This record gives sequence, C-alpha cells and structure tokens, in this order.
Amino acid sequence: MARRITLAVIALVAVLLSVVAVPLGLHIANQDTAEFTAQTATSAAAVASVAEEHLDDRAPIGSLRQAVVEVAEHGDRIVVYGKNGRLLTGHGTIREVSKQRIDLALAGVASVNSPSSDEMVAVSPVIKDQGATSIGVVVLARSTEPLDHRIDGLWAWLTAVSVAALAAAAVTATGLARWLSKPLSGLELAAQRLGTGHFDARAPAGTGPPEVRRLADNFNMMAGRLETLLSGHQAMIADVSHQLRTPLAALRLRLDVLALAAPGPVADELAGAQDEIARLSRLVDGLLAIARAENATSPAVSVPVDVIIRERVAAWLPAAEEKAIWLDARSRDRLWAKLGEGHLDQILDNLIANALEAVPADGHIQVGAGQVDGVVRVVVADDGPGMSPQQRRSALRRYVSATPGGTGLGLAIVHRLVTSDGGTIGLSDTPGGGLTVTLDLPAAVRERPHWRAGNVTTARNLKQF
Repeated sequence: MARRITLAVIALVAVLLSVVAVPLGLHIANQDTAEFTAQTATSAAAVASVAEEHLDDRAPIGSLRQAVVEVAEHGDRIVVYGKNGRLLTGHGTIREVSKQRIDLALAGVASVNSPSSDEMVAVSPVIKDQGATSIGVVVLARSTEPLDHRIDGLWAWLTAVSVAALAAAAVTATGLARWLSKPLSGLELAAQRLGTGHFDARAPAGTGPPEVRRLADNFNMMAGRLETLLSGHQAMIADVSHQLRTPLAALRLRLDVLALAAPGPVADELAGAQDEIARLSRLVDGLLAIARAENATSPAVSVPVDVIIRERVAAWLPAAEEKAIWLDARSRDRLWAKLGEGHLDQILDNLIANALEAVPADGHIQVGAGQVDGVVRVVVADDGPGMSPQQRRSALRRYVSATPGGTGLGLAIVHRLVTSDGGTIGLSDTPGGGLTVTLDLPAAVRERPHWRAGNVTTARNLKQF
C-alpha cells in the first residue's frame, strides 16, 4: 500500500511538472530566441542607417567604419555592400548569403535567419531617404552561442527544479504512505492472528488518521469481547467435561461391582446402564476433544500428507482386522499440505474411527490423496450404509450422528480443524453405496517436514472399490 501511494503521488507530480515545466521552458526559449533575433536585426539596421548617410549624403566613410568596429567589438562579423555589389567596408568573413536574400534586401526587405547551427545572419537594406529605394546591403553574422548557453541554462534550471519537486514529493508521499499504512498493517496482522485463534491479538491504537484510529479501537473492542466470550465458553466446556470424568468412572466401577453379585435380570439392567455410562464417557471425551479443537492455534507447517495417511491407516489396521473390515491407503507421489501440526493425524483418526463404526463386516474403507487444482485433496470413502441428503446437510453439526450410539462430535471436530487450517470438507455418496468424505487442504511446497520422526508401516494393499 505504501509503495502504491508513493508511486501514485510521484506520478501525479511528474505529470503536473511535465504539463507546466515543458510548456514554460518552450515559451521562455522562444522568447529568448525572438529577443536575440530582434537584437541581431536591430544591430544590422543601425549599421545600415550609418551606411545610408555615407552612400546618400556623401558622409565620410570613417563614421561607417567606426560603426562597423563598434559592432565587431561584441564578436559580430559584418560587411557593407553598395548597390552595385561593391564592398564598402567590413570586419571578418561571412559565409556566402543566398542571392535571393540579397535581392530581397535590394528591394527593401530585411531578413534574419540561422543558416547554420552556430550563427544567425541578418541582411538589412540601406534605404535612401526613408523611401523604398535600397542603395546598399548590410550583412551581419552573430554567434548563437550566448543564446544556446542561455537556453541550456534555462532547461538545466527547470530540470533541477523538477527533480527537487519530485524528491520532495517522494519524501512527502513516503511519509504520508507510512503514516497511513503502518496502522493498517498492524490492524491486518491483528486480524490474521485473531482469525487463527489468537484471541489476545490487538491492533495498535493511537497512530494514523482519525478514521484508522477509530477502526483500531472498534476492532480491539470486538476482539476483547470475542476473547471473553470464547474463553469463557471453552473453559466451561473443558471444566464440565473434566469434572464429569471422575464421577462417571466411579459410577462405572460401582456398577461393575454390583453386576458381579446381581441376579440375572438385574445384571441385564446393569449391563444396559453400563452401556449408557460408556456412551456418556465417549460424549465427555468428545466434548474435551472439540474444546481443544476450537482452541487450536498451532502455526501452519508443511506436513507430508501421503506419509501420514499410510501411518494412520497402519495404526488403525488392527482394529479394522478385528472387525473384518478391509482398510486401504492409496496416495500417489509425495504430497505436502500447510496445516497445524498434528491436525491431519487427528482428522484422519476421527474419520477412520467413524467409518469403522458405520461399516459392517467385510466392508471396505479407502483413504487416498492427490493434488487437484492447486489443493491437496484427501478422500476417505467407505461402502457402509451412508447418509441421506438430509443427514449429510446436518452431519457437521455437534451431537448429530447417523450411527446409533454415536456422540455426533467426530465430524464436528474434523470440520473445525479443517476450516481452521483454511481447508474445506464435503460429504457425498460413494458410488455403489456408502459415504465419501472429501477434504481440500492448502498445498505447500516440498520442504523439510515439521513432524515427528518414526518408522512408518505401510498398510496392506487391498482391492479398490
């Protein structure tokens, strides 16, 4: 922003200078040229007046020679001719003047022009008795070096003024741009940090224009309220969930003890109560997990998607084999995504666990990844019962589950982690039946991984469905 403002101001000043300085320089240069031309013609006419006294009034030629000498003292060259072309007097050598100009001068017409780049030649007629009869010609040649020097000085002065104006404009524009952009940059950085979960982020206040200061104050007020609300909400969920785990564990232990000595019908009821307590325990664990996910502020790092997929599939493979479910990992090439550290592990764990609960024996679960349109696409597909369109629309909400006995928090956690990393999640039908979860994650360039080291076990190669 600062650079654009500076360049815009400099460009505007440059346009204004070009509109003003160039026409002004041309105008002054033309005036100087016209003045120089008039002075040259006047000097030639003055000598022609003295020559008229000699030619018409028979005055001594000494006065004419004296006038020629006075003109020559300024560096001019001059010759005086009679009507018949006879040289009367002169000083210096003048380049040949065209016969047309001489004829015009004999006809009473004076002319001034610059036949070469370094001198100006004036041809003035010697007029008899202020009439139209010419009795001689005066040719005066004057160097244009003083004129050129004056014009060059004019353009040098205008250039210096323009450069100084541009420099002043650049300094002023830079200061103005920094005054405007610095608080906006701080506000942008604070907004980025707030968006990544750093609710203590605040914009610098008290600098910049009044509008920017008011914007920063309003932003800080909003951020403070968000921090208070979200911190209180997260703390309440975490505290309640944590406090519930101890009495639940104690209650489960008491039921286990009672079940040992209870008769058959009572034992069946106790077993049902134990199942409900187990479900409640899973719900509490899910609340804790989602509270941690909502408070996730891990900086994004480059993670090897294909390696983590194979690692998580290998970790879940024993559970899949126990349920006679085929679990397969397919990923071509090395893929890198920009995610919070540990997020992809947690995402895949939740998706695979959900699929294992939904898919019946001899079912299939496939986890794959590839790069599509500049993003890393991770797909977890199964051939279980799937979801209806209505279930898919609400599946990412908390406590909504398509599996009997489920807590409805797994996909909510996945959705929170994916969106916090700038990705998207979509649910669709698997061809032939089942549910397909598609994750589009921000791609990253290949670099040294920021993930834990360890051996990776490759899952067995199962058929693709």
